[in-house]
Amino acid sequence: MYFIRRYVEGGQFRKDHVKMDGKVVIITGANTGIGKETALDLARRNAKIYLACRDRKRCEAARQEIIAETGITKIYNRQLDLGSLASVREFAEAFAKEEKHLDVLINNAGVFYLPHSMTADGCEIHMQVNHLGHFLLTHLLLDLLRKAPQGRVVNVSSLAYGNAKIDKDDLHLQKPKNFTKWKAYGNSKLAQILTTQRLAEELKGTNVTVYSLHPGVIYTEIGRNMSIPKILEWLLYPLMVFFINKSLKSGAQTTICCAVDPDLATVSGKYFSDCKEVKYKKLMRQAKDEDTKDFIWRESLRLAKIPSNFSYK
Repeated sequence: MYFIRRYVEGGQFRKDHVKMDGKVVIITGANTGIGKETALDLARRNAKIYLACRDRKRCEAARQEIIAETGITKIYNRQLDLGSLASVREFAEAFAKEEKHLDVLINNAGVFYLPHSMTADGCEIHMQVNHLGHFLLTHLLLDLLRKAPQGRVVNVSSLAYGNAKIDKDDLHLQKPKNFTKWKAYGNSKLAQILTTQRLAEELKGTNVTVYSLHPGVIYTEIGRNMSIPKILEWLLYPLMVFFINKSLKSGAQTTICCAVDPDLATVSGKYFSDCKEVKYKKLMRQAKDEDTKDFIWRESLRLAKIPSNFSYK
């Protein structure tokens, strides 16, 4: 059982000696799960961390817990609702008044297994919260990232991108019988990976690098909307605990690696799992579809209302 658990927990980031003194970090969805575990680790490295969450009360509880556990007080509670592009713009505008640079943006927040709905911005809810809100946030903060010695954008995606099937005529899955919760989630995670690749191309030659990653299978609050019969939950629990699920700490390791590892300072646009780069040839076909990449990039720019003359350099 020990060796099975070691295997399930996956790769671990062992460079505890790497500090983040003076570095400014934003983590979305940091009040729980992988986001909070990431914040705890980066706080121990002495980073200055902005917790960007939809629920200010829960965010404050997480902030107090992180301070109590680490003794680091440079932890801040800020409101951000990725389901509203107006909220994203308000957050970015306020942050720019507080800080002169941003070292690391960790796009971690997400939703999963929600029924079909469209946001006020005209986007399917999974696609907006998991991808489009982060896409806009990244663009709005790029100027501050460029002002850091080495800016990083870390997109927490998922292996569930293998469930993606993006329909160019129905991106928001509004056609009859075209929507499934798994497809909606997979599409949003694929969009993160494809735009990570494209953004790295746009930022080539700058001091900003971009990463996407699969954290592993972890039991977190993101799955709270799934309804599983109690008897099935009891039967599956031992299997999930011992043979499938990572711990929260292990689930945060690849995010931490991409945010911290000095050896990745010149790596950009790559997809990571278990603290290692997944080689391009090993990616599933969806993540190598150039036509879909171009389509998602164009649609993301349009939906986020990014100006046509936006400068990445």
